[in-house]
Amino acid sequence: MTGGAGYVGSVCAARLVEAGHEVVVVDDLSTGHEDAVPDGARFVRADIADAAPALLAEGFDGVLHFAAKSLVGESMQDPAKYWSGNVVTSLKLLDAMRAAGTPRLVFSSTAATYGEPDAVPIPETAPTRPTNTYGATKLAIDHAITSYAAAHGLAAVSLRYFNVAGAYGRYGERHTTETHLIPIVLQVASGKREKLSIYGDDYPTADGTCVRDYIHVVDLADAHQLALEHAETGSHRIFNLGSGTGFSNREVVQTCREITGHPIPTEFAPRRPGDPAVLVASSAAATTHLGWKPERTALPQIITDAWEFTQTHLA
Repeated sequence: MTGGAGYVGSVCAARLVEAGHEVVVVDDLSTGHEDAVPDGARFVRADIADAAPALLAEGFDGVLHFAAKSLVGESMQDPAKYWSGNVVTSLKLLDAMRAAGTPRLVFSSTAATYGEPDAVPIPETAPTRPTNTYGATKLAIDHAITSYAAAHGLAAVSLRYFNVAGAYGRYGERHTTETHLIPIVLQVASGKREKLSIYGDDYPTADGTCVRDYIHVVDLADAHQLALEHAETGSHRIFNLGSGTGFSNREVVQTCREITGHPIPTEFAPRRPGDPAVLVASSAAATTHLGWKPERTALPQIITDAWEFTQTHLA
């Protein structure tokens, strides 16, 4: 499991260990945390491209590839870091898998590959028009995986999703540079930020603020396990994952106020260029083909889990 010391990777690693799998986490800890590697998993601190050939030669049933550079703004300012860190590294991983005969791959992709959608909920058939370098690199990796599956018989699944939130016990979201709404709001509630900026209050939505699809990290981790089980030889299948419901920025803030008991001061700022009004994914294909259905879709539950983690691990 690459990037298994990160937010989503650590939860997925924990769930796989609990399910009885033998898990090896490879992470250079550039953004991950060693204490997020679950008990029962073997940890290898290394650059994935360097470590993959020798590790995979040991013999593995599959790879879950989470490791990536993922800051949208940074990807536009330093594209080389993203083309190298995401695409080149992934190509080296694919070559190491081919050389070792590793049969299955689950890739943690992103709905940023779609850019600004023509319609929502967004199906897998929607045009892919990423509006930033981060999304473009993830789409390039998806194309490479398709080629390797066709040429070398790789069984591969890519999962595309928007906003991951929530926590799982001691596994939660803690980024050095935080860009996600819910943890930023909770930083205000915990006194680490003075106030929250909401970008735009004049969108064509019910309350004027952007609407986004939030998926609980445990539901997302379980989808990765199902994808690993359902990958088919010589096939690369792509599934969108979401809760099926969008929540506005105002709704998120108000729910955080109710759960934390903090007023959470907010201010409205101008829209950010390229921010669509509504982004919600259709998960119909994942339900049909993987048997996946999110179970933790209520916004209060998502925020409560995240708040408990924030209080116990980020205080």
